[in-house]
Amino acid sequence: MPNDSGIIDVWTQYLSPTPPDKRTAAAENVFRNYGRLDWYHNGTDLAQMLADMDRNEVQIACISGEPEHVREAVRRHPDRFIGEYHADPTNIMAAVRGLQEHVEKYGFKVLRIEPFMWRKPPTDPCYYPLYAKCVELDVAFQTQVGHTGPLFPSETGRPIYIDQVALDFPELRIVMSHAGYPWVLEACLLVWKHPNVYLELAAHRPKYFTAPGAGWEPLLRYGQTTIQDKVLYGTGAFLIGARPADLVAEFQALPVKREVMEKWCWKNAAALLGVTDVGIG
Repeated sequence: MPNDSGIIDVWTQYLSPTPPDKRTAAAENVFRNYGRLDWYHNGTDLAQMLADMDRNEVQIACISGEPEHVREAVRRHPDRFIGEYHADPTNIMAAVRGLQEHVEKYGFKVLRIEPFMWRKPPTDPCYYPLYAKCVELDVAFQTQVGHTGPLFPSETGRPIYIDQVALDFPELRIVMSHAGYPWVLEACLLVWKHPNVYLELAAHRPKYFTAPGAGWEPLLRYGQTTIQDKVLYGTGAFLIGARPADLVAEFQALPVKREVMEKWCWKNAAALLGVTDVGIG
């Protein structure tokens, strides 16, 4: 279904170049499987990323990566990028201070944590000071939920961990990235249960959302009814070896009511992130 009001992509990544002496067999395998080995070697081409956004009516993208590169992208294009602070919880106080600095000094709006990288579920105490700081600073928390593509255990991505985090931090705005797949029903129920938990759809081909037996039926049912105000568009294009144009076209072709599609594409994200200058056109 066409959408003429713009898009907010809430999951993109700024990849830094990886010199030959820093490349690992595990990382090479991941990016080769994604069909994006060149991205791992050469990093993100910001100009190409903006051109892709323009072609596909993506007005704003949330972007994460090495902080210095994300800061520069946000500085150069503050109307196009929302900065996400990618925290390292192995030095928790440094991470807390880094989050505060990037929010207060550079205008970042989101904390991103990938629990599988640290082999600790979202309920681990090491993350809790960061959650508290998010509430204090009024920024959202975005985290990978679902099976992992990289060669790490998927246990940390089970949606049920978010249940306890949301109970412990009811004011924390939590974005479950990657839709919790294959545990989509459980993820949808958590979004319904908790007022501040959201579901984001990056790193999956939308054309499979309607495939029989693929497991996306709860999204198409409840995403248009009880949780329609809490579903967010994201691409994670480099994770699935797909052109952004194909992902946008597949997404907008889903059998979703027009007014709901507008919510998924930009209205829900704009409300979540406090964005006021999108959706006009």
